[in-house]
Amino acid sequence: MSAFLSKLLLEDATNIDDGQWIVAAPFIYQSDVAGQTFTVPVGFQTDLASVPRLPIVFLLTGDTSREAAVVHDYLYSTHIVPRNVADAVLREASAVTQVPPWRRWLMWAGVRAFGGSHW
Repeated sequence: MSAFLSKLLLEDATNIDDGQWIVAAPFIYQSDVAGQTFTVPVGFQTDLASVPRLPIVFLLTGDTSREAAVVHDYLYSTHIVPRNVADAVLREASAVTQVPPWRRWLMWAGVRAFGGSHW
């Protein structure tokens, strides 16, 4: 069963780069979709969900699943799974944190449509 096996601990990294966060303890996620467990290491830098700051877009999808966003950023930076799997993990991990289905779909559709340039 998909689950976060540790708590997300972040440190503000604005002294390094605005809007950035640093993982302060190993962050572990077990994914059924990917069939493996991922460990985001201490020191990994993330911007959480890269949602455009357009009022409606951010209102609908912004700051809704930090845990899923950190795992997704890690998968995008390491390429340890194919992009479509990384995006499916985002949707799966968002479900684990109780993000409503409509919002999970919007986040997934956004990364499928616009995430390619970050891959």
